[in-house]
Amino acid sequence: METILYKNTRISYTDSGKGTAVVFLHGFLENKKMWNYFVNQYEKKYRIVTIDLLGHGESESLGYVHSMEENAKVVQAVLSHLRIRKSILLGHSMGGYVCLAFAELFPDNVRSLILVNSTASADTDERKLNRDRAIQAVKYNHEGFIRMAVANLFSEDNRQKLKKEIEHVKEQALKTSVQGIVATLEGMKIRKDREVLLHFAPYPISLILGIQDTVLKFNDTAAQVEGTSATLFSFPDGHMSPIENRDELCELLLQYFKKI
Repeated sequence: METILYKNTRISYTDSGKGTAVVFLHGFLENKKMWNYFVNQYEKKYRIVTIDLLGHGESESLGYVHSMEENAKVVQAVLSHLRIRKSILLGHSMGGYVCLAFAELFPDNVRSLILVNSTASADTDERKLNRDRAIQAVKYNHEGFIRMAVANLFSEDNRQKLKKEIEHVKEQALKTSVQGIVATLEGMKIRKDREVLLHFAPYPISLILGIQDTVLKFNDTAAQVEGTSATLFSFPDGHMSPIENRDELCELLLQYFKKI
């Protein structure tokens, strides 16, 4: 683990391997450790960077709203520190929102975007209300909110099958502070719609979705690639493809990286 200071805020990251740079960004309530398996698989052929986004893992919080743009600037600060100019950016869920914000702010620094269980759309009004309800739930019962939220990320079929893995995700999520959770919910709530990037980006973009995802409706999210050059891949399970479909995702990404 290494750190940099961004606006006097400690940001934690890892950097291993050599070659084409691939940046892995975790989702809400997750941290960079979720990518350990993928790092071990890829670091012999690629330069792999993982980053704890604001208020997650071992990175500190910065104010009351962690916008996707602020997180994107954190990513750029780490990459600039590492002297990486261009990279493949991969983000799970919220990490995908940060990838899209990064692509808008730093288009010349993107080699490719991979959005895993993520969307280019902004929150609907209903979703924004759910974010507000979540903020109240976190303030009332931090641990209870996390335990319920994490279980719902997995497909119903996998909740028993992957019980041990789900408990591990919960343990990691419980390390996220109330401030980090609330600031991130506020940031996701106000994020911009960036579907235009799917249409006009000059680099390859891929969406990897779960058909049984209860967070993002598969059909609605998949429709975003229609009329674009973006590619769509799907798995049969839920919102946690890096765990529910780990080996298949690992192989899919390896084939993808070879083409970039």
